[in-house]
Amino acid sequence: MSSTTKSPYEIIIRPIVTEKTVRDSDVDDTVSRKYTFQVAQNANKYEIKWALQVIQQDIKAPVDIVDVHTYRVRAKARNGRFFKRANKGHTSAWKKAIVTLKPGQQIELIEGV
Repeated sequence: MSSTTKSPYEIIIRPIVTEKTVRDSDVDDTVSRKYTFQVAQNANKYEIKWALQVIQQDIKAPVDIVDVHTYRVRAKARNGRFFKRANKGHTSAWKKAIVTLKPGQQIELIEGV
């Protein structure tokens, strides 16, 4: 997969908004901010960085990305609520990216959430 064949919106699926991710993004201007995203499973760090920069340029708020950490979240086995033997299944596996920005910068797409 090359960054020219996929749009940035296909690489970055959605932001992950939990208590921990909001706490990491709400720091003062002297510490770098971290944002968490669900990304395409076949996307690499360079494509994730490129996609975020293109998305931020589209909304006229460019950012400098310092670091991108990625890891795969495994699928979990699930049982049904009533007939546990009959309703077995699993959740989907997905890929998570933690993006670190330079101090003093922020991503506006998530700040209002």
